[in-house]
Amino acid sequence: MHDAPNAKAWLEKIGIISLMLPRLLRICALSLGLCACSLMAPKFNRPSITVIGIEMRGGNLLQQSFAVKLNIQNPNDRALPVHGLHTVLNVGGEQIASGVSDHAVIVPAFGDAEFDMTITANLALALLKLTDKANQNADSIDYDLTGEASIDLPFLRSLPFHQNGTFRIPGR
Repeated sequence: MHDAPNAKAWLEKIGIISLMLPRLLRICALSLGLCACSLMAPKFNRPSITVIGIEMRGGNLLQQSFAVKLNIQNPNDRALPVHGLHTVLNVGGEQIASGVSDHAVIVPAFGDAEFDMTITANLALALLKLTDKANQNADSIDYDLTGEASIDLPFLRSLPFHQNGTFRIPGR
């Protein structure tokens, strides 16, 4: 008679465990699935974006439009769908141009593609910077191009880029 309450308690514990077991198994299966997905995530190398050409399209004294041709190089084994881009050009530490584009291009795997966009600039400000540098007897002025490409991939939504260099001041 002494064992009957213990047996009843033991049977209740087994009932609770049997109810919890399917949930526990589902949680374990989900955890294993997520771990497997993270192990199979593709390795992705960041593509590079460089300016390969700038051409003046038109404008007036205060504002000018330029066609900028960019080259996007994709070092990966899958295509890179670019569906937009924005950029800012700084000369001598001050922003003189910016632009956005919703032009779409697909960069092939292990390949490159050209991307055209229009930027709007203030050449009056750039000329002031150049004049200031020339008055300081400098023979060059620094530029800095930054921006971000919008990418249509689940593991990469945007691709920031940065390119800097030096413009030579004519006549120096």
